[in-house]
Amino acid sequence: MRYAISEARKAVGRAAENPPVGCVIIAASGQLIGAGHTARTGRPHAETVALAMAGQRAHGGTAYVTLEPCAHHGQTPPCATALIEAGIRRVVIACQDPDRRVNGKGVTMLRAAGIDVITDIGSDMAYSVMQGFLHRMVHKRPLVTIKTATSLDGGIALGDGRKVWLTSPPMRRYVHVLRSKSDAILTGIGTILADDPEMTCRLPGLEHDSPSRFILDSQLRCPPGAKILQNNNAVPTVIFCAETASPDARIALEKSGAVIVPMAVDKAQDDGLQKRLDLQKILRYLGDAGVNNLLVEAGSSIVTSIIADDLVDVIHWTQSQHLLGSDAIPAISPLKLVALPEQTRYTETHHQQIGRDRLTILAKSL
Repeated sequence: MRYAISEARKAVGRAAENPPVGCVIIAASGQLIGAGHTARTGRPHAETVALAMAGQRAHGGTAYVTLEPCAHHGQTPPCATALIEAGIRRVVIACQDPDRRVNGKGVTMLRAAGIDVITDIGSDMAYSVMQGFLHRMVHKRPLVTIKTATSLDGGIALGDGRKVWLTSPPMRRYVHVLRSKSDAILTGIGTILADDPEMTCRLPGLEHDSPSRFILDSQLRCPPGAKILQNNNAVPTVIFCAETASPDARIALEKSGAVIVPMAVDKAQDDGLQKRLDLQKILRYLGDAGVNNLLVEAGSSIVTSIIADDLVDVIHWTQSQHLLGSDAIPAISPLKLVALPEQTRYTETHHQQIGRDRLTILAKSL
């Protein structure tokens, strides 16, 4: 099963709306004869890839798969059917699929065909790999990860707005890897106007793994010539705006290749001037679009808002050795803690030194 999980890791951020699944086929003799993971764009599925490698030798063998094989007819036949037709004798499964189209039906189909099915083997490790998909199936929104880099004293920029490279080159390379494992990036118009970022993966070997990009821009202030709009053919960019945004600005941005999606404004936060888009509805939109893992790379305002709305599941916090002083812009603006659910806590799950920077990963405590 560890081998199957290692296969699944290869598909994280590359399986479209499908789960990143790994599958390994072991012959009756005990020999490894097939291995595979969910292909780019989500098809073919891991079981199909592994069975194709194994060929006729799969007959009488054992399949180790990280997620319950699908039992429904979609763009491809059910994987449960493929395992049955290949003559597999035993199937070992890590996690049950919460998708209502499957959810136990794959196991039932296999057992009805006389196959020995064992479940919940290595489920914790497999869950961590497929967490985004499983989260979306249950909560109807992506798993939300915030990436933030701060100075030693908690700032993200100088008080006068001047840009400062806080992190070292090794940490910046890590961020590109993190992007490659995400289905989408969410940022705000403030970041676009201040930094003019590309928000792509530019490490050798990861050039084709850039996630889709989404911008929160209620008044459509994004310049049509922004770098983030320059490679829309390869990596699509969607801009969420208020329904009252300028039609002329919309036309100009659409000519630059952006997709414009008007969204509702959070009425509780609408002061008539700075219209804040409804983050709950935006995340539901992304969930419906099949986004499993959402990476938020944004400034203090959006990070604070998304935390205040209790929508953050994981935090990747990089702390540099720089000091920015008392006038620095904080990573998180002062929160009204009464607005946060009492149970909202984050637990450190990992930390390491990358270059001269310290990375801490925190996950929402259940």
